[in-house]
Amino acid sequence: MASRVRLEDRECPLSTTVQHVGEWWTLLILHDAFDGYTRFDQFQQSLGISTSMLTARLKTLVADGLLERRPYQENPVRHEYVLTERGRSLRPVIVTLAAWGNRHLAPEDRSMILVDAATGEETDPIVVDARTGKPLDDSGTYVFTAGPAASAAMRARYTELDRRRASGGTGRA
Repeated sequence: MASRVRLEDRECPLSTTVQHVGEWWTLLILHDAFDGYTRFDQFQQSLGISTSMLTARLKTLVADGLLERRPYQENPVRHEYVLTERGRSLRPVIVTLAAWGNRHLAPEDRSMILVDAATGEETDPIVVDARTGKPLDDSGTYVFTAGPAASAAMRARYTELDRRRASGGTGRA
């Protein structure tokens, strides 16, 4: 039987990201935080999540530096959970995930849509290359390759993919 590779042992940036936001409750908690929720009872009421699961997820989000736990009341002590800069930087990712989901639903089946706050007009976000403004899509224009910290195994993987791309194979990463 093949042994399982622990997520934290993988060098891929996707595995690093999944460690922080891969649990589905995490995305929903962050979504609520983007909507201004900060208190335990707000998250719990909005999500219908058990207290033990919410406690665990909030603790992890704080440990990962995505939320900051701050006291807002002294007697008894109560805390709120505020997005950090690192947590706020995930907003475009979560917005894009939600937009992807909406693209695969009939318009009448979408429970929320993204709109321009000033105009109220619906938007359709895309991911673009910051340098060129070109959209990142499934065309194969953009591919992964080994980075400066890549291991020998990672370099071998992308050397092979580069070879396949050059010979006309897809070699998409």
